[in-house]
Amino acid sequence: AVLDILAHEGVKATFFWIGQHLERYPDLARRVVTEGHAVGNHTYSHRSAASPAEVAALEIGRTSALIEEVTGVRTTLFRPPGGHLENGLVKHALEQGYVVVMWSALSDDTKPGADAASIVHNVMRRVRPGSIVLLHDGGGNRARTLEALPLLIERLRAEGYRFVTVPELLESGEVDTNPWAARP
Repeated sequence: AVLDILAHEGVKATFFWIGQHLERYPDLARRVVTEGHAVGNHTYSHRSAASPAEVAALEIGRTSALIEEVTGVRTTLFRPPGGHLENGLVKHALEQGYVVVMWSALSDDTKPGADAASIVHNVMRRVRPGSIVLLHDGGGNRARTLEALPLLIERLRAEGYRFVTVPELLESGEVDTNPWAARP
C-alpha cells in the first residue's frame, strides 16, 4: 500500500529492510527496486540489544547478502534499529564501509494512539531542508501511517519540499545532520 501511494504521488523513498521480512516478501523487495526506490540494511532480526562482533556480522552480513540475492542491489546504507548507536552494530557497519543513516524528522508512527493527524504534526514540526523523515511500512498495523502519508506529501510539497532517496540526499551534501531536529 505504501508503494501504491508513492507511485501515485511520484515519490521515491528509501526502504531499510529487516532480513527476516525480506525472506518472507521477496516479491515486494523486487518491486521496491523495480520502482526506483533505494534500499538499506536494518539488520536481520531488528536486533537492538548489545551485539558482540560475531552477532553484528551475522545480523548485517546476512541481510546484505539477502538484499543482493533477492534484488541484485548491493547496499552500503545501514540504519540501526531504534537508533541505537552503541550496541556493536554501528561499529561493525562502519568497519565494513556502510554509511550509517539516522533520521531528523521522527513521525512517531509506531507509538500507540498516534493517529494520522499526530503523525503529520510530528513530521511537520521537525522537518527542515535536508531532513530524513522516518516512517514505518511494517511491524504491525500501519493504517495510520497509510492515512498520513498522502497528507504529508501534500503538506510538504505545499511548503516547497521535494522528495529524494537517501543516496540522492547524501550526494547533494544537503542532509540535515541534526538528529531529531525540531523546527523553531
